[in-house]
Amino acid sequence: MVSNTMSTLAQDYDSLSHRGAFNNIDVPDTITGNLAKRIDLRPYQIEALKRWLYYCNSDPEANSSNPHLLFHMATGSGKTILMAALILDLYQRGYRNFLFFVNSNQIIEKTKDNFLNEISPKYLFNHNIKMEGKPVKVIAVDNFESVNSQTINIHFTTIQGLHTRILNPKEDAVTIEDFTEFKTVMISDEAHHLNTLTKNKLSDGEDKQQKSWENTVTSIFEQHPNNILLEFTATADLKHSAIKKKYNDKVLYDYQLISFRRDGYSKDVELRQADLEPLERMMQAIVLSQYRLKVAEKHGIFCKPVILMKSKTISESAKNESLFKSMISDLTGQNLKDVWESSSQEDSVSRAFQYINKIAHVEMDEFALELKGDFGDGKIVNVNKLKDLEELQIDLNNLENRNNDIRVIFAVNKLNEGWDVLNLFDIVRLYNTRDSRGTNPGRTTISEAQLIGRGARYFPFTDANLSESSPEKRKYDNNLQHPLRILEELHYHCSHNPRYIDEIKRALIKTGMVDEINESVSLRLKESFKESKFYKIGYVLVNKKEAKYSRYNADSLSSYEIAEYFIFPRPLATGIVHEMSAFDSRQNQDQPSNEEVNAEDFSIASFSKPILDFAMDSNEFFHFVNLKNYFPKLKSVSEFQTMDSYLGKV
Repeated sequence: MVSNTMSTLAQDYDSLSHRGAFNNIDVPDTITGNLAKRIDLRPYQIEALKRWLYYCNSDPEANSSNPHLLFHMATGSGKTILMAALILDLYQRGYRNFLFFVNSNQIIEKTKDNFLNEISPKYLFNHNIKMEGKPVKVIAVDNFESVNSQTINIHFTTIQGLHTRILNPKEDAVTIEDFTEFKTVMISDEAHHLNTLTKNKLSDGEDKQQKSWENTVTSIFEQHPNNILLEFTATADLKHSAIKKKYNDKVLYDYQLISFRRDGYSKDVELRQADLEPLERMMQAIVLSQYRLKVAEKHGIFCKPVILMKSKTISESAKNESLFKSMISDLTGQNLKDVWESSSQEDSVSRAFQYINKIAHVEMDEFALELKGDFGDGKIVNVNKLKDLEELQIDLNNLENRNNDIRVIFAVNKLNEGWDVLNLFDIVRLYNTRDSRGTNPGRTTISEAQLIGRGARYFPFTDANLSESSPEKRKYDNNLQHPLRILEELHYHCSHNPRYIDEIKRALIKTGMVDEINESVSLRLKESFKESKFYKIGYVLVNKKEAKYSRYNADSLSSYEIAEYFIFPRPLATGIVHEMSAFDSRQNQDQPSNEEVNAEDFSIASFSKPILDFAMDSNEFFHFVNLKNYFPKLKSVSEFQTMDSYLGKV
């Protein structure tokens, strides 16, 4: 559809979605069957793919030369999974060459591992990709000349490196001619970096550099009429007038962090301000981290919590790392007793010590030895040196693995982008500076808020007592005292600085990580009420939903004990009308009685697809997004209509 001047492309597609235009669009098996088996597409990812499929198949704008689209989706929402899905769909549409470019080498290494390394736990594709019955390989290439026409060929590069190679062509390297001869899909990750020129006033040198990069991308894009440019970012400033104008007709899907969080796909953020020295804040963080590990172990969950120690400068980071190592080396049970005593008024740390000592039955001397082992040599990394960061990139991308021993990371700002980690639960801010002016948060504070957003990716786990709950969503928003709630929280440790806390809260609200209207409060009972008869012997009765069926593994109607045969308790209306006089005493012999109605069996699958589609569209319960809640493994509406495990035998 053609966007008018009053609405953006995203708004047009929001309207289409609201009116049900995408309900009959199924994500094809060429996508779902060729992604890694562990990947179960979430509802918002399915929505993004449906918009893409509608755009390609039904929107006349897609037939114009050089389609250019932006997916503006929250940090942690699985943009890389979406990239893999789009690559599979575009292969089916005849594309073989893909140019992946981003702002930093570390993201390149992480993405290569996700796209190419079949033994990586985060590998995105099925180990046996098949298109029309034929096997398809994914390979990295240096250029697109003489590539295999049956493979998915991806050239990975930074935007800076791409610009240099195009400007100074070398043998066997990608050249501008590659994009003239072969149609190419250009995939830009962290695409907001391309908009620095659009948004800011730069120095002459910066202006020249940014223009060069942006011009390189534009030049490549325009080399072939069928080239496609797909951009992905979580942090495009779409409220900025110039950015808004640039992407008015390009944002296909806008799924921001506030929606991501409200849908339950992120951790909740707890700001812990403590009037303590950095070393003591680090100590509290490791106690909370080990508490999480023990709670998870008790509930049969493997979770190795990770801490990020964030410093202002590289030299300060090195100093803090040295202090931390000395603290761990010299740690004693008495040190821990002192921390416990000084934290008696602090709910989280006090609760952690109570659990470790009273429930896990670990004495403080024993706990000190445990911390020495779990946070000692080999468990700490410093990523401030670029060379070290590149060597550690794969380990940093797989921190959740059982064979990955890293528990503490010291950093300044090397992990601000492209870091996919689920088991980060503590960020310790080891400095106390501010850079805000007036009422607006400063650049550093905004950067810290974005880092918190990255750290707030949800750690998936199941609770045997909540069989209907999704492993990938928060479960205890209405039960904050549940022991496992600690696995749904990210603690941001900082010094006691009310002005900074106010700034970081505003920054978190701005990014969508914190809800402006919700606030957690502690309600304390009066001592006089505690002495009352009602408090001592009274009862409070609370309804609790008991899950009878497990939705997570539900893959058929029988999962809910739904029968395959139904009998209508009354005749179906035929539309026949009989007339008789109200004053006619004679009985109408022509009118059939109920006993004369004949029974007949119908198979739902025997009705035509348009009839079934219309029936399902008329009842919101049968819309795909809702069915997906009851049958998480369901891939499409057509599958629900035709497969024997669903409506096929009803």
